[in-house]
Amino acid sequence: MNAAPQRSYAPEIIVAAGCLIALITFGPRASAGLFQIPMTVQFGWGRDTFGLALAIQNLLWGLGAPFAGAIADRFGTVRVLCAGALLYAAGLVMMAYASTPLQLHLGAGVLIGFGLSACSFNLVLAAFGKLLPESWRPMAFGAGTAAGSFGQFLFPPIGNILIDTLGWQQALVVFAFTLLPVLPLTVILATRKLGGSGAQQAAAANLPNQTVVQALTEAFKHRSYVFLVLGFFTCGFQLAFITVHMPAYLKDAGLPAWVGGWTLAVIGLANAVGSLSSGWLSTRMPKRHLLAWIYFGRAVAIAAFILLPASPATALAFGVVIGLFWLSTVPPTSSLVMLMFGTKYMAMLYGFAFFSHQVGGFLGVLLGGVLYERFGSYEIVWWLSVALGVASALINLPIVEKPVERAVPQPA
Repeated sequence: MNAAPQRSYAPEIIVAAGCLIALITFGPRASAGLFQIPMTVQFGWGRDTFGLALAIQNLLWGLGAPFAGAIADRFGTVRVLCAGALLYAAGLVMMAYASTPLQLHLGAGVLIGFGLSACSFNLVLAAFGKLLPESWRPMAFGAGTAAGSFGQFLFPPIGNILIDTLGWQQALVVFAFTLLPVLPLTVILATRKLGGSGAQQAAAANLPNQTVVQALTEAFKHRSYVFLVLGFFTCGFQLAFITVHMPAYLKDAGLPAWVGGWTLAVIGLANAVGSLSSGWLSTRMPKRHLLAWIYFGRAVAIAAFILLPASPATALAFGVVIGLFWLSTVPPTSSLVMLMFGTKYMAMLYGFAFFSHQVGGFLGVLLGGVLYERFGSYEIVWWLSVALGVASALINLPIVEKPVERAVPQPA
């Protein structure tokens, strides 16, 4: 049995702090779609311009995640989380005062993208893996993901109110200030270099002296890890497309703006339930089967939504159903990474899986904007989301749920 990780705070306090960070950092990002129509109308941009900014954000969020994870694994979590929160806030302020596409792409794309890579739930879950007892981890992964979902429930309706009362620019500045509490909360998630004591590292991995390059080589030669990473692409494609383009899709259908905001909010609330349930189920059924059912369920929900006439009732019902599957992929995915490779390089290896997720997000947002401008409809991207959901359900089934086989080091 693994030795309990060393920590400075009680597990309850660690989980609470991590959940608050996840809630705060996920909220503004989940509200991005609310700003598409106000900004494109004011500046005369196409939706492809706004979509490209959010696509860059998703791509750089994913690209930065493995590097942020490697730095956190090597030097601890606090500095990475603080730097990420400050970059994120600066990006929101720059987005608020952007008057050209380049400024929008730098603020909403580059700064927020790299900021999210260093302060979102991927770093929080890795810190949970290092700081919490093994029995706490699956449910903590679910709780951290659910907290991000609750941020998605809180922020879009608040964003709608702020846009209506203060204007979209001031709404973005207010969102920037909400990130500042992340800075003191990071202290509670402080992790030691490379995840604690030598005994803990040896328990977490058969090769306590394994280098970063060796860890990456081992992971990408492991077929189950590659399948997991490929399947996670679909998660990002579907989520980013819906987050950014759903409010505009519903507005095009003749529905009032509040329907888009509340649909995103309902997704967040249902996701809190789905993520906690997924964390609980991850300890009671094969994780590959859980992932397959989640991806297949999403495909069915999206197909039903686009075949039914758009209305407030169908939009909110879709929000509930898709919300149950929204980030419920994260607890089994992060648990599988930890099961296969241990906790030593978890932030980095989960970061590479998350990069695949964000490449999917980049393409989902980008194709949504480009194909809308080309055909005047989101229909192609909706059906592509259905097809990818079925493909990911199938690709997760061959995953082998056991630690990677390693040669046992021989004593000198």
